[in-house]
Amino acid sequence: MPRRTSPLRWILPAVVALLWLGLAGPLGGFSGKLSSVQENDSTAFLPDSAESTRVTELQREFATERSLPVILLWESENGPLDAGQLADIAERTDEAVRAARAADALTGEPSPPIPSQDGEAAQVVLPFSPDLGEDLTAVIDELRALPQVDGTTEHVTGPGAAFNDFREGFAGIDGVLLLAAFGVVLVILLVVYRSPILPFLVIGTAGMALVVSTAIAYFLAEEGWIAVNGQSQGIASILVVGAATDYGLLLVARYREELREEESRFTAMRVALKQSWEPIVASGATVILGVLCLLFSDLGSNRGLGPISAVSIAFAMLAALTFLPALLVLLGRAAFWPFRPKHGSEHAHGRGWERVATSVGRRPGRVLLGSLGLLAVLAAFAPTIDARGIGLTDAVRGGSPSATGQAALERHYDAGSATPAVIITPAGDWEAVAEAAGRVDGISDIAPFTGQGRPGQPGEPVEVDGLVRLDATLTDAPDSAAAKDTVAALRTAVEDVDPDALVGGSTASDLDTQETAARDLAVIVPLVLLVITVVLALLLRALVAPVLLVATVAVSVLSTLGVGALVFDHLFDFPSSDPQVLLIGFVFLVALGIDYNIFLMTRAREESQRHGTKDGVLRALAVTGGVITSAGLVLAATFGALTVLPLVILTQLGFLVGFGVLLDTFVVRSLLVPALVHLIGDRVWWPGKLAQGPVEKPREQELSDATAR
Repeated sequence: MPRRTSPLRWILPAVVALLWLGLAGPLGGFSGKLSSVQENDSTAFLPDSAESTRVTELQREFATERSLPVILLWESENGPLDAGQLADIAERTDEAVRAARAADALTGEPSPPIPSQDGEAAQVVLPFSPDLGEDLTAVIDELRALPQVDGTTEHVTGPGAAFNDFREGFAGIDGVLLLAAFGVVLVILLVVYRSPILPFLVIGTAGMALVVSTAIAYFLAEEGWIAVNGQSQGIASILVVGAATDYGLLLVARYREELREEESRFTAMRVALKQSWEPIVASGATVILGVLCLLFSDLGSNRGLGPISAVSIAFAMLAALTFLPALLVLLGRAAFWPFRPKHGSEHAHGRGWERVATSVGRRPGRVLLGSLGLLAVLAAFAPTIDARGIGLTDAVRGGSPSATGQAALERHYDAGSATPAVIITPAGDWEAVAEAAGRVDGISDIAPFTGQGRPGQPGEPVEVDGLVRLDATLTDAPDSAAAKDTVAALRTAVEDVDPDALVGGSTASDLDTQETAARDLAVIVPLVLLVITVVLALLLRALVAPVLLVATVAVSVLSTLGVGALVFDHLFDFPSSDPQVLLIGFVFLVALGIDYNIFLMTRAREESQRHGTKDGVLRALAVTGGVITSAGLVLAATFGALTVLPLVILTQLGFLVGFGVLLDTFVVRSLLVPALVHLIGDRVWWPGKLAQGPVEKPREQELSDATAR
């Protein structure tokens, strides 16, 4: 006679599910507010010690406010501009200034129309406030809607317009991005489970984790404890969806196994949780500790990404270990309809993974050399990746109106005329410093700041606390690689004259950001590897296995960078890559790549205690192959969703993490690691020992038994 089920067994999961649903309701209203506390100005994330940051502070002493120049450009379609066109341009300038003043957008006096030397263009520089926020878009749109001047092509460009176009690239972050991520995950889960119910349980778990983690991130950003930009918000959203789905897949797979072993759904879930919580928590802890290494970054944007990602992973784990089990227990076998796992039925892990495990066991040396050879060939291209940074005018995939305007500006003016490099130098040496600066290639003009109208007018330079300001006009676009090279040379030239001379400005800020990101890469990469090695050593209670696993993932990352170098340069024709993309990509690839090795090796250790390491790892590969592959596909697809936003940085990151996860799933975890562990045998657990000695069985029998559990 079957035992009666205690009412408490039903009450506890029902209470857990209701608590999550009750929590998500009020917190859901805060999720959409995260965009309102974003800070997308890269200069705001530089450390106080950066030279450009120090110049920005000193500029305030000259009674000049920091501005974000917006340039109105009229380019003639047929020869020099005539008097009528110039009169119309002057009228449009007045209209533009009135619109900017009405929006309280200006921080200083706009320039009059400035004709080009060839007479075929005229530009007006409007010094916009960098703190306009959402109002910047409205003003830019109003300027672009001004009546046309006959016979000219009109552009709104300059750093302010480029920044606005870049920020607009994040416009779909709360809608299009999440819709794409959830959509692709749903399709994959429907194919994997062939059930109309189960995928929505897993998706719902991911959605619950997303709502709560985003609300927590909003509170942290609102209090000023972390800095959030559009990039970190998008990455964190994708991360929580992918991680929660991965952890859910692992739990569901084990629960389905146990439903075939246990008649009671409650007993099956208790066993599934007992066997799954350790790899899920270890995986989550690994990712959390890995992303928290970003706190050691000198860039505020990276430091903000660390905590927001850690919060995302923490709630992804919590939802997968509480909310999803509660739903699965309440629904029981009906959750898997129409393919319900029956008690006592045969396990179905997939013949394909049994064959893969058999192949690895028969020829481990050949599999090891083949997979290592493939990774080595791909990794050989890693040093060719171009990480000089991406300028704002190149940041939008497929181009932008400001980029088109910048190209037109460069046809008629010095490209950096509206955004000079700013030199702050001791007053006693300012003439010598100006002379040295003027000899630098890429500098077209040096003018002392006189405080009378526009710099360069007659008069003595303003002296403040023994300092003088000089403005250096760049011949190249201010966000270009050539302009950054010019600023680097300019710094060397002026410091040779006076070591106390400083060079700042927007180009210098970009250069400092690039150099700071390179420093972060050198510091954080070894730190992440060390932290993850320690976590694996504690989890696996061994030293050999963690070192090998981290080494295989590091090789996988290098191979991914090699493929990225080829794809970015020859397929997508991107101008460059950003050092921050390499850093963030590395952190996520290592932390997430280790996840699948954790799933494999915790099962391998479990199997090895009964069957020995050589056969244990093959059994683990056969049993976990399907679920880990599904998890890899889900994670790669979610990060691939970043490409729906038209930003080069997110496209690059989405490709690197997506491709890297697939490479790790199908090559490293499926071939390289099992072959390596099989060849090393029990020594892989050194200095620890397995709980009991191996049980000798023929390998073929072991593999056929792998689906009998």
